[in-house]
Amino acid sequence: MLSGKIAVVTGATRGIGKEIVYQYADSNAVVYAIGRDKKSLAEIDCYAENIHSLELDITQLDSVKKVLMDIYKKENKIDILVNNAGVMNDALLGMISEDMIQEMFNVNVFSVIQMTQLVSRFMKRQKNGCIINIASIVGIEGNAGQSVYSATKGAVISFTKSAAKELASNGIRVNAIAPGIIDTSLLDNVPEEKMKQRLSAVCMGRIGQPGDIAKAALFLAGSMSEYISGQVIRVDGLTIM
Repeated sequence: MLSGKIAVVTGATRGIGKEIVYQYADSNAVVYAIGRDKKSLAEIDCYAENIHSLELDITQLDSVKKVLMDIYKKENKIDILVNNAGVMNDALLGMISEDMIQEMFNVNVFSVIQMTQLVSRFMKRQKNGCIINIASIVGIEGNAGQSVYSATKGAVISFTKSAAKELASNGIRVNAIAPGIIDTSLLDNVPEEKMKQRLSAVCMGRIGQPGDIAKAALFLAGSMSEYISGQVIRVDGLTIM
């Protein structure tokens, strides 16, 4: 499905990002998996020969520029960018610290904008490309105790729609996926009672799996979605918040 494609995936060491890397590799793309956990990156590297893991902090712009340029020089193109890296620190309004705000916006918003800026320059030369941003349903609906996280994901959604309009004439598609409650390490610190409450809001009656999001990312990266841009696809088992 993605034969001959060069993909870059951030936040690739766990959960959704890791599953997207595997799905793309299984579909014959050459995948550059970006993350900060060296041990997890080594594990991903062993999955398939067409996966290349890269240890990188995406908030360090100079390092990001160098890595992306190295990929482009080696491959002569970048076809797919998945901005998946993210952090989630839940807190009620009165308990939100400046450091929490800064960290979430640095990773969840600023890095998405910067990665898109850099990669879209290469894609413009190709007159072709696909950018997928991982947002969240709380960026659409909001949620108590997640005001900053939902603000960052709302920003990603707005950025996606604007970037799609700006880049469409260059043959570049930009879409977002808004996951619902997904079984990843981000849920590890959610109290059991809170999890039951969240699950009761999912009409399909189950927590989503990383593979559910990866399938949507595979669809958006392939030719079956070549006339789709500026969209936010909810993958949430029909969650009513």
